[in-house]
Amino acid sequence: MSRSAHPAGPRHADVLPEGHYTAPPTDLNALDSKVWSRTVARNADGAVTVGGIEVARLTEEFGTPAYILDESDFRARCRAWAHAFGPDADVFYAGKAFLSRAVVRWLKEEGLNLDVCSGGELTCALDAGMPAERIAFHGNNKTVAEIERAVTVGVGRIVLDSFQEIARVAHVAQRLGKRQRVQIRVTVGVEAHTHEFIATAHEDQKFGIALAGGEAAEAVRRALALDGLELIGIHSHIGSQIFDMAGFEVSARRVVGLLAAVRDEHGVELPEIDLGGGLGIAYTSDDDPREPHEIAKALGDIVTRECEAAGLATPRISVEPGRAIVGPSAFTLYEVGTIKPLEGLRTYVSVDGGMSDNIRTALYDAEYSVALVSRASDAEPMLVRVVGKHCESGDIVVRDAFLPSDLAPGDLIAVPATGAYCRSMASNYNHALRPPVVAVRDGQARVIVRRETEEDLLRLDVG
Repeated sequence: MSRSAHPAGPRHADVLPEGHYTAPPTDLNALDSKVWSRTVARNADGAVTVGGIEVARLTEEFGTPAYILDESDFRARCRAWAHAFGPDADVFYAGKAFLSRAVVRWLKEEGLNLDVCSGGELTCALDAGMPAERIAFHGNNKTVAEIERAVTVGVGRIVLDSFQEIARVAHVAQRLGKRQRVQIRVTVGVEAHTHEFIATAHEDQKFGIALAGGEAAEAVRRALALDGLELIGIHSHIGSQIFDMAGFEVSARRVVGLLAAVRDEHGVELPEIDLGGGLGIAYTSDDDPREPHEIAKALGDIVTRECEAAGLATPRISVEPGRAIVGPSAFTLYEVGTIKPLEGLRTYVSVDGGMSDNIRTALYDAEYSVALVSRASDAEPMLVRVVGKHCESGDIVVRDAFLPSDLAPGDLIAVPATGAYCRSMASNYNHALRPPVVAVRDGQARVIVRRETEEDLLRLDVG
C-alpha cells in the first residue's frame, strides 16, 4: 500500500469532539523535551534515536510493542532527586510505578531508597540486593505473611494503615522478638485536583486513618503504647499527578499540627514526616511539572515554617517519587497496522498493542502524546485516535492527537512518558503477551524484562 493510498480523514480542527488539542502543531517532527527522555532525538535521516540507537534497530532486535527505557535518563532523575533533598532527607522510589531487578540495582547505586507495597515487590527488592533497612513497606491490607517477612528481614519502616494493622504488626514483631520502626498514614482531608481514583487524602477512600474526628491521634496513642512498635513519624499522601503545591502546604500544616498535639499529650516529638509522592509529569506539551529542586525547596520551606510556628524541631522529611522518575524515562514503541478514516471525525490508527500494555487511558481517561518515529514527514497533519487491537471499543491509547497524513501500515509510532504504571498494570487481556522492557544506554540495548511467550501463558493453565 502506498503512503497516499488511503484517505487521510480530517486534517485540521478548531474544536474536537472529545479531544485534547484544538489545532494541529506547527511541526509534527518536533519532539518536546518535556515529554521525552533526555537522549531522544531525531537523526539526520529523520528517524528517532534513543541512547544513540535508532528505533528501527530496536524493533528489528526486540519487536513491537516494547517499552524502551532510557537508563541514562532514569539515573539522572534519581540523582536530581537525591541532590535536591540532600543528606538530611530521604527519597524513596515508589516501586509500584515500575519495578524490576535492574531498576532496584540502579536505585541502590544512585543512593535512593525504595517503597514497596506487596510481598512480590519486597521479594524483587531483596533479590536484587536492596538493603532491607532502605525499604519502606506500604499497603492498606498487608497479610500476616507479608508482615512477618518484612519484620524478619528488618525493613526500615512499615507504614501502618489502620487500627487493626497497628495491632497486627505489633503482635508479629513481639512474637519475633523485634521492635519494628513504623509510621502512621493519616488522611488529612485534602482533595487533590486529580482523577477520583488517584486522589488519596480525602476521607472517603480506603487509605489511611482520618485526622478529622481524632482517629489519627488515637492511632498514635495505640502505637506508642505497644512494645513491638517504634513510632518514628507520620505519613501523608494526597494523590497522584499533582502540579499545584497548595495541597502539600495544607497537608504539611495539618501533619505538623498532629505532631504538636503528640508532643503536648505524650511529651514526644516524632522525628520524621513523609509527605508521599504524586508529583506530576508531562504527558502532553500542556503539562508543566516542577523540577526536583523546586519541589524540595517548597516542601522544606513549608515544613520548616509550620514547625517554627508550632515550636517544634524540624523533622526529617521523606518523599516518594515514582512516576516523576521513571515516567518520562520510557516510551512505548508500536507498529502501525490498520488505518481507518472516518469522514468528518478523525482517523483511527490501530497499533499492535493497546489497553493490555497501557490501561491508563481507559481507566483514568489519561492523556498522552504520540509521534511518528521511524521517519520524518512533511505531510499535512491529520487528526487521529490511536487504538489497540483488543476486542473493546474503549481500547484507546491516545484519545486525540495529530500525526502526518501520509502515515501508513508498517510505520513506527511511539507514545512517550509511559515508564510509570504501564508495564506495572499490564495484563494478558485477550491472551495478549506483555511486552518487554528494553533498557538503552550509550549505544547499547538489553532486555531487563523479557517479552512473554505463548508458553508462559500456557504454563499457568493447568486444566
